[in-house]
Amino acid sequence: MTRHLTLAALLLSGTAAVAQQTDLTIALQLEPPHLDPTSAAAGAIDQVLYSNVFEGLTRFTESGAVEPGLASDWEISDDGLTYTFTLRDGVTFHDGTDMTAEDVVFSFERAMAEDSQNAQKVLFENIDTVEAVDPQTVRITLSQPDGSLLFNLAWGDAVIVAPESIESIKSNPVGTGPFRFEEWVQGDSITLTRYDEYWGDAPALTEATFQFISDPTAAFAAMMAQDIDAFYSYPAPENLPQFASDPRFQVLEGSTEGETILGINNQLEPLNDVRVRQAIAHAIDRQAVIDGAMFGQGTPIGTHFAPHNPDYVDLLDLSPHDPERARELLAEAGYADGFTTTLKLPPPSYARRGGEIIASQLREVGIETEITNLEWAQWLEEVFRGRDFGLTIVSHTEPMDINIYARPDYYFGYDNPEFQDVMERLSATTEPAARSDLLAEAQRMIAEDYVNAYLFQLGVATVADARVEGLWADAPTQAVDLTDVRWTE
Repeated sequence: MTRHLTLAALLLSGTAAVAQQTDLTIALQLEPPHLDPTSAAAGAIDQVLYSNVFEGLTRFTESGAVEPGLASDWEISDDGLTYTFTLRDGVTFHDGTDMTAEDVVFSFERAMAEDSQNAQKVLFENIDTVEAVDPQTVRITLSQPDGSLLFNLAWGDAVIVAPESIESIKSNPVGTGPFRFEEWVQGDSITLTRYDEYWGDAPALTEATFQFISDPTAAFAAMMAQDIDAFYSYPAPENLPQFASDPRFQVLEGSTEGETILGINNQLEPLNDVRVRQAIAHAIDRQAVIDGAMFGQGTPIGTHFAPHNPDYVDLLDLSPHDPERARELLAEAGYADGFTTTLKLPPPSYARRGGEIIASQLREVGIETEITNLEWAQWLEEVFRGRDFGLTIVSHTEPMDINIYARPDYYFGYDNPEFQDVMERLSATTEPAARSDLLAEAQRMIAEDYVNAYLFQLGVATVADARVEGLWADAPTQAVDLTDVRWTE
């Protein structure tokens, strides 16, 4: 028998029958730095915990739609300033305590606090007060109308946490989801088990193990040997045709919210000169990066916005591959002989492989890069928090996150009051056509400022055992949602 099977020695007409398999081992390339989704920017945390262990008042579906989560329904006042949420009955945390309106108040006030470590505090910036009307009712009052509130509350950064779990949440998370945290073997795996007191439909899986395999060669070997049942966001796209032609496997190809960018430190000389940033953009051949690093898996982008979004504006014509124009711009900026800067790369294949290609393209126009490969925790410390970098490559997989450009303290250091005003007006606007106009203005503004070099929209491919069903193909948020996953035989 294989290592996964739960065996039942049932004698049916003299024949031994094997019970349905109910455990799953799924691999990820990145290991979370810790397990608190409300105090870090690492997408790997949500990949393991979103919708599995932690839940919010609302949640994302695979299509990117927002549906009720811990709130069964809500009412919005005529002036758009008051949202009254009704919580579901019978919701308990994994420690057995009831989840009530007071826990929602605690979670949001913690996220909104001045000393909060929440990576997406902007999600809560229009919230004035959060009140527990009664144990099952929460009232959120806004300082101004916010057409994105229900969307914002579906993020992993807005999940509801147990107050008594905060001291140990980074190593022992306690949520309300269908799976509870069981074990973390650091450097290897995280195991979740089914929570039998879950308020909703029980998942088919009784146990799920997330195994961390950073090396693409090791990923291929583990999948081919069937040591793992699935690999989410498989890191070696050159192997996908082989898996697709093997009847043991299935390949799920989808889109993500991941704008993959060459991040530029806008506060560091000479990168604080828009002509230098524009030169970098013209030096890059996006398609060569997509073909060389991703084996064609990716869609070119000219701004920080997903092409599958109906409000996307195609601005690729602002930064075509033009090395001669790049050299002219560098000369205009006083760098006719080029310059040297750092290129710090996190572990994902798109960054490591793409970094080598982009370094070569920049060298052709006179820009030398000192490449440093960082582990994920190092990248978060040096680049994201410490801003100790010149260039980096990262995919921003949060949904609809163009508002990060309105945060001067964000790691790439873009400070434009006009853009910040556009985001403020967007937040206060609920009329769809007006929101579309503002989003178009925002996209063009950051593209024309060449804040970063926009590379491609990250595709996602999951390789799985052919008998597994219910895995998401698309990634509207950073999640490996296991709630509907099951074995077909």
